[in-house]
Amino acid sequence: MTYSFIFRSKITLFCLILFSLILTTKLFLVQIVNTDAYSESADRQYITPLGNVYERGTIFFQSRSKEEGKDGQLIAASTQTTGFKIAIDPSKIIDGESLYQKLSKIIVLDHDDFMIKATKVNDPYEEIANRLSKEQADAVSALKISDKISGLNIFKEKWRSYPGGTLASQTLGFLGYKGDELAGRYGLERQYDALLSRTNSSPYVNFFAEVFSNINKTLFEDEVSEGDIITTIEPQVQSFLEKKLTEIKDKYQVDLIGGIIMNPQDGSIYALAIKPDFDPNSFSKANISTFSNPLIEGVFEFGSVIKPLVMAGAIDAGVLTADTTYNDKGSVVVEDKEIFNFDRKGRGPGTSMQEVLNQSLNTGMVYVAQKLGKEKLRDYLLSYGIKNKTGIDLPNETSGLISGILKSPREIEYANAAFGQGIALTPIGMIRAFASLSNGGNLIVPHIVKEIKYTNGSSKIMSYPTTPTKISKQTSEEITRMLIGVMDTSIKGGKAKLDHFSVAVKTGTAQVADNTTGGYYENIHTHSFIGYFPAYDSKFIVFLYAVNPKGVPYAATTWTDPFLDITNFLLSYYEVTPDR
Repeated sequence: MTYSFIFRSKITLFCLILFSLILTTKLFLVQIVNTDAYSESADRQYITPLGNVYERGTIFFQSRSKEEGKDGQLIAASTQTTGFKIAIDPSKIIDGESLYQKLSKIIVLDHDDFMIKATKVNDPYEEIANRLSKEQADAVSALKISDKISGLNIFKEKWRSYPGGTLASQTLGFLGYKGDELAGRYGLERQYDALLSRTNSSPYVNFFAEVFSNINKTLFEDEVSEGDIITTIEPQVQSFLEKKLTEIKDKYQVDLIGGIIMNPQDGSIYALAIKPDFDPNSFSKANISTFSNPLIEGVFEFGSVIKPLVMAGAIDAGVLTADTTYNDKGSVVVEDKEIFNFDRKGRGPGTSMQEVLNQSLNTGMVYVAQKLGKEKLRDYLLSYGIKNKTGIDLPNETSGLISGILKSPREIEYANAAFGQGIALTPIGMIRAFASLSNGGNLIVPHIVKEIKYTNGSSKIMSYPTTPTKISKQTSEEITRMLIGVMDTSIKGGKAKLDHFSVAVKTGTAQVADNTTGGYYENIHTHSFIGYFPAYDSKFIVFLYAVNPKGVPYAATTWTDPFLDITNFLLSYYEVTPDR
């Protein structure tokens, strides 16, 4: 009995000591380590409602470093900003109209809204202004003291801020409420919400209650990883791309326009932009349709930019070469359907495969499809990943729509697919497929996040896998040579050729599908332009597209000058060594 009593006493004592140590440690953290945060909390506990954004991880852009082997400067793209807010206790307000007149000289207030709040005599707390500067807060504080106004209070607050405004808004997303839940909405804010969130981040919690509520977590739960994100987005490149998109959108009254600049070797995305966009600092005022990211979530038929993928497959399979010729009659009949070149003109016998790409001849691509055969055509196209999601680290990615070449036994489906009709891809899926032509035949994973820096001091450099397509490195080099020929001889009649850099390009002009009739609109097109450079050791691939540009017939007209501007900017900004 005595031994059992002593044993139980020791166990009880041990538990008490352990509990005391945990409690003491927690109080030390509260009173010493986190004293500033809890001092702020004490100033207004039980007054300000829970749910205000207090702490959240930062999303960084990274500028280009001028020094080889060194990272550039980190630039906050999504961060926390500190300011002030004004609240009143209506039960202590004697003359609401007089107070409004005095405050409105310092801050902008809506008269009717203020008076409604000031007359809620049974409500001890009403916020009347948020996100004020220190100067505004000081002026209100001086007014309160000089006029001895009771019921007028000034508090510090923190909120999510996007210093770049609309810059990369669909990529970043924003922090917002959905019902009672405050979390990342859209973009990186949503994709990495768990990482960016901070536990116990609200300063309006009774800290003694917090001590006891967290003991269970301390003892039995693993700590959730928290950190900041460093992206691959280069702000100067992003800004330049957005400027060019805006120019084209305004010039041709485009319905939707977008662009991607990526490293085709590893999938690092330097810029990702869509217009129209929105300002995440005031997202509640924006059209909700601008929140989604069509580069990731939308599928489009891009037309002739598919042609090099099919041509590369035929070259790889050994059924033709760049010098193979056919008789171009301007049209070709497949299963009772006549397929035309864009201008309905024939180039005659001896038309080479190089000219098929140079002049974007549909009849030539039907010839390529027939030489390759249905099975191989399907296998090569699928090897470019066009059916699958790319795995980009952004939410709501959509996969490509290519059911025609997957299920149909009809030859016409494959003939159409050879020049891009009936194949709908996301822009990110399109640029990934095309990048494989530039990098030796590998599918990379497009990505935004480069590194994660955890709050515990550790960091993680992100890595992304590559997978081979069916084409060989030799085929990659051959199709690249052909696409350089397109740039040097066909774009602007050869005047777009860069003397010191090889650039591989292809344009695409595609009809937009009519989902109501199942056919295509006659006068609505999608114009696209894709290119990589320096061609044989490519550091950049650029994809541009515009939906329904007005008053311009072909993509080469819409996009050549903007593409050249972007190309020259990147070559200069990154100080790329000439390759010819």
